[in-house]
Amino acid sequence: MPANVITNVQFRSSKWKIYLTDVENLCQQAASAVWQIAFESDKIYEVTIALADDIMVQELNLKYRQKNKPTNVLSFSSGLDKNPFCDDIPTLGDIVLAFETIQAEAPENMSDHLCHLVVHGCLHLLGYNHEDNSGACKMEAMEIKILKVLGIKNPYDQDFGLIVNQNSKSKNWC
Repeated sequence: MPANVITNVQFRSSKWKIYLTDVENLCQQAASAVWQIAFESDKIYEVTIALADDIMVQELNLKYRQKNKPTNVLSFSSGLDKNPFCDDIPTLGDIVLAFETIQAEAPENMSDHLCHLVVHGCLHLLGYNHEDNSGACKMEAMEIKILKVLGIKNPYDQDFGLIVNQNSKSKNWC
């Protein structure tokens, strides 16, 4: 049974709505594809996707990863085993996306790149990672499968595909 995940989209930068008028819908569709394909649970969860800017992401990247630079996407997993506060809906975590970095990475196809990064971030919340070759191969295969359902070409066949895994310790791709 596919999971029931409530995906909340928050705007932390107005640039998103100006550049991509359907950005909230894109995020919802990409996240929904992940929940349908990669996550099964009989519980209800929630996730928040924050559409931010480079300044916010750089601050978070410094605070939580000790890297004083923006990155395209950050995921903050809450874990599946955490008990909600006062019977609230449990959260899988938060995903934060940096407008300027994402725009610079894929100026001609920002919609597809954004969807890829939402899928990437959601998979991180589900425990996928790219810390080693095995994890990277599993994560990339799942990303490709989900993106295909969304009608998006395999990003690892394109130059910008490696940008998603720029922080991976593994550079020997599948």
